[in-house]
Amino acid sequence: MSRRFVFLTAIFGAWLALDRPALAQSAAKALPNPYHVTCTVGMVADIVRQVAGDHAIVEGIIGEGVDPHLYQATRSDVAKLLAADIVFYSGLMLEGKMSDALIKVGRKRPVYAVTELIDESLLLEPPEFQGHYDPHLWMDASLWKKGAEMVAKTLGEFDPLNAATYRSNFDRYGKELDRLHEYAKRTIATTPEGHRVLVTAHDAFNYFARAYKLEVKGIQGISTESEAGIADINRLVNLLVDRRIKAVFVESSVSDKNVRALCEGAASKGHQVVIGGRLFSDAMGKQGTYEGTYIGMIDHNVTTIARALGGSAPPRGMDGKLAEADKP
Repeated sequence: MSRRFVFLTAIFGAWLALDRPALAQSAAKALPNPYHVTCTVGMVADIVRQVAGDHAIVEGIIGEGVDPHLYQATRSDVAKLLAADIVFYSGLMLEGKMSDALIKVGRKRPVYAVTELIDESLLLEPPEFQGHYDPHLWMDASLWKKGAEMVAKTLGEFDPLNAATYRSNFDRYGKELDRLHEYAKRTIATTPEGHRVLVTAHDAFNYFARAYKLEVKGIQGISTESEAGIADINRLVNLLVDRRIKAVFVESSVSDKNVRALCEGAASKGHQVVIGGRLFSDAMGKQGTYEGTYIGMIDHNVTTIARALGGSAPPRGMDGKLAEADKP
């Protein structure tokens, strides 16, 4: 990703910050009930639904199994964004190819990144993305709680008559996120220490690894736009063999080709590696299912990873709501 693109995205964020207050104030004067919110990825849409409650109709654009790194807004998407009373996106360049659409919409509607108020000291900056932060904050439930708090604050300013409700909804939901965070820490800790290596298709799990004490190895870089080479595959094959790692994971929104190549490479060296399950990285599960919620998404990932790497986790997850294990 070019430095010019990083620079332009930073300018875009600064421009929105300057223009939005007046837009939000004018929108609030004639606010319908319920008003309409359009979001980019499902993880953002879900926390907005939890906080807004019955006061808003919330629609997401980027659906199940779709990679937001590569997603380009269609005319229909732009129309939905322009029809919204307020727009939320994740930020930190996750939706980089949608920047032009968000700029266009930002001239007429208030547009907010749910990550914009998170302390930069909590963000990760991978060496290969010098000058740019890892955008996958939702992989740490304690960080995504801060995103939900930002939504409550923003909606309280946008719709001050219902600010107390948004705060109350956040307080309730925040307790659920705290419980999820504790479940993740407790469950991953049951995995034998030498087996706590998470090998996935791309580097979407750095915050997950930091929060829940795992070592993470992605075949591709932090964005799925990067390409994995033979050297990357061979490096990870050697790691799997040398450390006797028994499972790797595919992702719902990324091709499984490279992960399967790892299994084949390890087998050629006499070490059997299985695919431990399909994880949700940049998109949630099917709409209308438990895995199609943010909590269900993380519950699925935690439970799948722990069980595949030799840990102990309930087969149906934190509250017994998970579907049967999804093995490709």
